[in-house]
Amino acid sequence: MSFRNTLLAAAAVVALPVLAQAQTVSGLYLGAGFGANYLDKTDITGSSATDRTNLNTLGANVSSEFSWGYVGVLSLGWGFGNGLRAEIEGNYRQNDVSDVKATPAVSGSTGTATSYGAMLNLLYDINLNGALGGITPYVGGGLGYIWHEYDNVGTRVGGVSNVLNGDNGAFGGQAIVGLSLPISAVPGLAVTAEYRFMMTAGHEIDSNNAGTRTKVDVDNVNHSLLVGLRYAFNAAPAVAAAAPVAAARTFLVFFDWSKADLTDRARQIIGEAASARGAGVTRIEVNGFTDRSGPADYNMQLSIRRANAVAAELVRRGVPRNEIVTRGFGEENNLVPTADGVREPQNRRVEIILR
Repeated sequence: MSFRNTLLAAAAVVALPVLAQAQTVSGLYLGAGFGANYLDKTDITGSSATDRTNLNTLGANVSSEFSWGYVGVLSLGWGFGNGLRAEIEGNYRQNDVSDVKATPAVSGSTGTATSYGAMLNLLYDINLNGALGGITPYVGGGLGYIWHEYDNVGTRVGGVSNVLNGDNGAFGGQAIVGLSLPISAVPGLAVTAEYRFMMTAGHEIDSNNAGTRTKVDVDNVNHSLLVGLRYAFNAAPAVAAAAPVAAARTFLVFFDWSKADLTDRARQIIGEAASARGAGVTRIEVNGFTDRSGPADYNMQLSIRRANAVAAELVRRGVPRNEIVTRGFGEENNLVPTADGVREPQNRRVEIILR
């Protein structure tokens, strides 16, 4: 029986996925969990012919069933920054006996089974890129050593007890499937929920049965459901992603020489600019320019008149005046560089910039 259980315990260590991109957990972390566990039914058999004879005080074909109990784990681990985590775990489980069966039938079942030990676990966090709203699944497995203790497991009727008391250690393994949800208010803190399947290679308990030393073989197969907390000590504070800045859009309105009047084409372009104003636009710059022909002072005033003419058309088309900033630059910032006194149509313009 022990060899069969050893193979099953080794199979409890699951294969870890290697293709999924992991959510990074780097450095030292501490975890704790608490919940409920279910201990599978076990046959109780004598380890030798003499032990089987001594066990007859309980009866033949003895087995024990257990109620749901509680489980607690505490782990200290290290995240490698690539999804892999390794941890050392201490665990404790306890279950009361719900029924002891034997041939002939018995009644008055009693007792408690307790397990405690240490595991070395390897886990892998699976990054779903926010598909579950920040929840990160993880899987893993562990190997370790578990002590299993029987305390008055057997029957007690009318003041007469036939019970088993003793403990024994054995190697075991476990498989882990869980989910973690980060707590944004506390960087590094996450809530966890887990299912753990744990079993050992079987235990030979050297028991005191009704005053007689009796060795019995029992199984230890357990299912645990836990909720807990995990805290990574060097987690960086979450930084909110900056809102994308809309690229500025520019519309060019051109003028005849020495004029500030709007042509039909100019009004069409201004209408397009007014229609383009939407979400994300907080300011509209209207900048007037001239070419390099004529006196500089005259050109400065002409560029301002051109800017004001465009702003007035924008307001007529529904743009609030308080969103518009008008400026005149005269003959500065030419689109086409020219010598002084040259008439250049591309430089006689107003730029409408949506920011």
